[in-house]
Parts: sequence; structure tokens; C-alpha cells
Amino acid sequence: MTNKQLQKSRMWKYFIEATVEIIHEEGIDKVTIRKVADRAGYNSATLYNYFSELSHLKFFAAMRLLGGYIEEVTARMEDGETPLDKYVIAWESFIRHSFRSPKLFNAVFIMDLGDQPEKLMQRYYEVYPAELVNVPDELQPTLFERSVMKRGKSMLQMAAEEGQIQIEQMNPVNEKTNLIWQGMMTNILNNRLDYDIGEAEENTMKYVREVIEDARL
Repeated sequence: MTNKQLQKSRMWKYFIEATVEIIHEEGIDKVTIRKVADRAGYNSATLYNYFSELSHLKFFAAMRLLGGYIEEVTARMEDGETPLDKYVIAWESFIRHSFRSPKLFNAVFIMDLGDQPEKLMQRYYEVYPAELVNVPDELQPTLFERSVMKRGKSMLQMAAEEGQIQIEQMNPVNEKTNLIWQGMMTNILNNRLDYDIGEAEENTMKYVREVIEDARL
């Protein structure tokens, strides 16, 4: 990296880590441009030289706080014997962590991030490459995808190629499982659950498994 690129990465990290601190202390809803700039020791105008909008700061900070999820899903995926097994395991980890930290997952996977949001994921791992060290090469492309739909499609593609599901079922399974998760996440984010988070996890995973089993050959 050139000196200019190193300086830019350092500035990014100052603002991202300041945002992480505010989330820890006050919650992600309390993050503002002014608070982040003050915490990092700069003014708001300087911050805007590196981040064009507040949602991007929240995205990068939320990514920093999803380390436990990344570690778990990476480790557990190795236990899957088939692509469809890995698909189920991936959903189990994703559902559990997203329902327990809904606002963080909303900031990463749901919130409007403006034009070309997929580039933010790539940029994150450029700034924090160490987070990919323990991730197997075959899983890294999945982590670079912000879209939950695209994350699942690669595993279902392999499942279809290995004859676990019919090729024509690949897209319907992917869409149905995502809609199930999105529906429950919407209820959680809007405080519309009639039961606790544990039951939400159990019910959502049950519906996801039913969709998968109906498509299995």
C-alpha cells in the first residue's frame, strides 16, 4: 500500500472504532456523525471525506461486531458432510446470531446503503484483512456477498450438482428460506413477536428445514 492508502485506512479505522465504542455504550440507534467525529478527535467535515453517509459507518462498525458469528459459522461449516448440510448449518448460525443482535444484522444485511452496497463488504475486508485468516478459501467468496440470497445460492448450486435437490428447486428454496427469515426479522425489529427470541429461532429454523426437506431428493 502507498503512504496515502495507509493514511486513508488509518482514518477509516479511527472513525469505525469510534462508532463501535458508541454502539457498545449507547446502541446503534444513538450513532450520529457528530458523535463519531468528536469521539475520533476530528470534525464532521473530515469524517465526510471518508464516509459519504451515516449508514456506511454503521455498516462497518456492525461488521466489526459480528466476529462471533463469522467464527462460529466458519467452524461449524466444516462439520457439514454435504452442501445441503452446510446450507442448514449456515442458516442455524445466521438465524441465531441475527435474532440476538437484530439491529447489527439489519445494518449489515438489510438497511439501505445507497448505490453499490456490495462494494462496502469488499472494502471492509480490505481494511480488516486479518478477519479472513482463519476462513477457508472456499468460504471467502460467500463472506464477500452482502446479499443473503447470493450467500445461500452457491451452496444450493453445489447441492443441485451433487443430486441432493433438483436444479429447478434451487431458486425456490433460496427464496423461500430468505423470506421466512426476513419475515421473522421484521417482527423482531418492530417488536411484534408474541413469544421470546428462543421460540422465534426454533420456529424459523423449523420452517427453513421444512422447505429444504420438501426439495430434497
